[in-house]
Amino acid sequence: MSDVRQTVTRTAESGVDPRGAAVQQETKEIRTERKADAKSTAQNIVWFILGLIEVLLALRFVLKLLGANSASGFVNLIYAVTNVLTAPFDNIFNVAHSVVGQTRSVFEPSIIVAALVYAAIAYGIVKLLNITQKN
Repeated sequence: MSDVRQTVTRTAESGVDPRGAAVQQETKEIRTERKADAKSTAQNIVWFILGLIEVLLALRFVLKLLGANSASGFVNLIYAVTNVLTAPFDNIFNVAHSVVGQTRSVFEPSIIVAALVYAAIAYGIVKLLNITQKN
């Protein structure tokens, strides 16, 4: 997964205490550095993109379910961005869409299907990145 480097520093001191007994003191300091490799960086990028997509789809789902006003700038932005993500799944279920200017609550199960499909794709990509990893 990642390159782990350890730096070990040892110091030893010996001497005599005030009573005349021999004393030996050893100090050991270990510093560990962890550097990410290209594979783990690619995996993190895939999971980040999936998280972003899932958050946008969740926002769309909640806004549609609550009947948010599509004339609002924020709502319009979320719908415009996520239209590209949900377009392949829009005709899976027969859902009546609202007419422009009207707001009403709509339950769109196709958004849930899209979220599940994108999660499965991301999982598959990460597994492909791990295919050469030895246990």
